[in-house]
Amino acid sequence: MNAWYVKGDDVALVTDEVRRLVRELAGDDSMAVEDLSGEEIPVSAIVDACLTPPFLGDRRVVVVREVGRFRTEELEPLIGWLADPLPTTALVLTAGGGQVSQRLVNAVKKVGHVVDTSVPSGAKARTSWLTTRLHEGPVKLDAAAGALLGEHLGEDMGRLGNLLESLAASYGEGARVGVDEVLPFLGEAGGVAPWDLTDAIDAGDTAGALSYVQRMLGAGDRHPLVVLATLHRHYQAMLRLDGAEVRDENEAAALLGVSPFPAKKALNQARRLGSAGIARAVAWLAEADLDLRGAKAWPDHLVVEVLVARLSRLAPRPARTGAGGAARRR
Repeated sequence: MNAWYVKGDDVALVTDEVRRLVRELAGDDSMAVEDLSGEEIPVSAIVDACLTPPFLGDRRVVVVREVGRFRTEELEPLIGWLADPLPTTALVLTAGGGQVSQRLVNAVKKVGHVVDTSVPSGAKARTSWLTTRLHEGPVKLDAAAGALLGEHLGEDMGRLGNLLESLAASYGEGARVGVDEVLPFLGEAGGVAPWDLTDAIDAGDTAGALSYVQRMLGAGDRHPLVVLATLHRHYQAMLRLDGAEVRDENEAAALLGVSPFPAKKALNQARRLGSAGIARAVAWLAEADLDLRGAKAWPDHLVVEVLVARLSRLAPRPARTGAGGAARRR
């Protein structure tokens, strides 16, 4: 392959991937790498670098960041080079700077590879993504340390690369690292996905739900009204299902206009809460909305935390049994 285009939602993850690619392509030969990422660099200079044979080595690595700053017509010479690239040149491009020319991306695909660094949204895919990154990392985390890292970083996976590099600098390349070694490097907990919060609320996990909402408001940097909108959409789906003649998740998905998996969760929770429980949740959401707009002289985070605690206590809990097997009365 002669070219790579690296894209993604998190600049830190894109930067980490470029660093990994350059290390893989050039090894320890810094003389083989030419970084042409300044705004003043014209496309003609990039093409000249790509046409230059390597000096005292087998390969020349040319890095160009934020190629979205170039218009398609400006990129024609580079697209032309990609049609017949110099075998000894490896070109690494990154997204950013504006809309990236699709013609450039298509040209890269013909002779190279598009790398998407975006973290998957699904829990299983996200865990698989993290496992792969940890396996490729400079240190070897045991299962408990890996799980702790994933839980702590949450949505803030852009910190993963620097954290692993710090562990390698402290304990050595290839070192086996456990929870005790990881803990001092964790720092502030990262943000979490909205469904982490709603799943905890649905499960009646008050402590977990409060922890998640605090991370969303803190490290996740979400405005309280944004969190409220997330909760409103969650209960609005249940409200639409309540009383509807829906038999399974497929019919629920058709009614809500979503995929079957979230529809099944909404349907199950709607049945657990019942009409009275859903009505109470909607009333609490309306009250919190007014409180966030000044109806109550509470800090915004307190309004949201009280709402989350209320909602998490709403679902009926299974009866606990004593030694004799009879349900304990509450």
